[in-house]
Amino acid sequence: MTTTTAPANAASAEAPLRLTTEAPRSLTFSDQAAFWANLGVSLIGFASAAVILLPAGYSPLPIPAALLALALGTVTGMAMTALAGVVGTRTGAPAMAVLRGLFGTRLSFLPSLANIFQLIGWGVYELTVIVQGVDAMTGRIPRPLVVVAAGALCTAMAIWPLSVLRILRKYVTGLVGISMLYFTVQLLRNPVPHQSGTSWSGFFPAVDAALALSVSFLPMAADYMRHARDARQAAGAAVSGYSITQFWCYAIGIVALLQAGPDGDVFHTMLGVAGGWVFFLVLVLRESDQSFANVYSTAMSIQNLLPSVDRRVLSGAVGALVTVIALFVHDLTQFSNFLLVIGSVFVPLAAVLGIDYFLGRGKEGRWDLSERSPARPVMLLPWAVGFAVYQILNPGSVSWWRHGWMHVQDWLGVHPGWWASASLYSFAAAALATGAIVAWDRRRPA
Repeated sequence: MTTTTAPANAASAEAPLRLTTEAPRSLTFSDQAAFWANLGVSLIGFASAAVILLPAGYSPLPIPAALLALALGTVTGMAMTALAGVVGTRTGAPAMAVLRGLFGTRLSFLPSLANIFQLIGWGVYELTVIVQGVDAMTGRIPRPLVVVAAGALCTAMAIWPLSVLRILRKYVTGLVGISMLYFTVQLLRNPVPHQSGTSWSGFFPAVDAALALSVSFLPMAADYMRHARDARQAAGAAVSGYSITQFWCYAIGIVALLQAGPDGDVFHTMLGVAGGWVFFLVLVLRESDQSFANVYSTAMSIQNLLPSVDRRVLSGAVGALVTVIALFVHDLTQFSNFLLVIGSVFVPLAAVLGIDYFLGRGKEGRWDLSERSPARPVMLLPWAVGFAVYQILNPGSVSWWRHGWMHVQDWLGVHPGWWASASLYSFAAAALATGAIVAWDRRRPA
């Protein structure tokens, strides 16, 4: 990736307009930590705590088990995400352009296209969640009006991404922390209902669900961490900022879920506390940074395919597309299945990228990000191995997909039990396969 010199690296510098321009290193530790802390808080977390407390196909987890699974999955997934982001900090390249060094320029288009598809989906999802939050508060504002307003805000934020990160640090993060603390205190003033029929049997599936939440940010981490001044600080800010707030967010969701009961609504439980609507409004408005991040990172993924196109044009087009789709999409029932698919794709990719960069070609100074970086199809193999291991151990809940992988389980004689963490085994398998390729590559003649 040939670069031209960026303007003076002032604190107010913005992200470059084209892929060929060097990225300014203007984000401090607090900028990065505030950004990731805000991403860790989401209305999704409050409303979807059931994926941790009630893992599909297993008995409900007792609260200590749910909190432990949440902590383990969150920190592990964020460590994988930060690993990929650090490569961006060291190279100055956005997430999908980083993969040129792993797969070659042309083959990096494959994960780029997959990332474009899933980030557009996430952007639509986030706008829909904002609509749900506004509807829970008022029930009066027309849905199209909320979608268009939220879409316009997120698109504008994506056009000035680094300025938005600084605004989050200065003005938003403190308000979000106060709102979270308020809900924690108010919800814990009421007794948490006693659980019955619980067991630890779904512990590792719950870990996988929490890990998938964190690792879903892996294919966009370098888009922001490349602007950090130091790789170690960037990684520490990402892991600590996100892990603390995601754990806190889902823990609140678990308590609210238990208090709401099987037929209750988590949002209404939160709004039912004294003055809850004020603090809930802060969290609804904060949700826009999730959609902004998806819009901006989609533009960055497209820029790997079209490096000379102005990112502002791409962000505007992506924001408009996401807004239009959100006007017609209402069903969010497949969220847990979506998380498993994301985890199965990006968990092994993190392993392949980390091993090859830190122990293989990256360590040897052969990480080629240029337009002519040669294809390395062999690196698709460990990625595929990790993906297959994940599906064998946890094929998800989509009937036709699960049915096919159950045939593979029978053929291999592998029938997963409580011990089978798909994420951890997938990461290990992809790492070992990549390590073997790295060792073979070193033995070849130059």
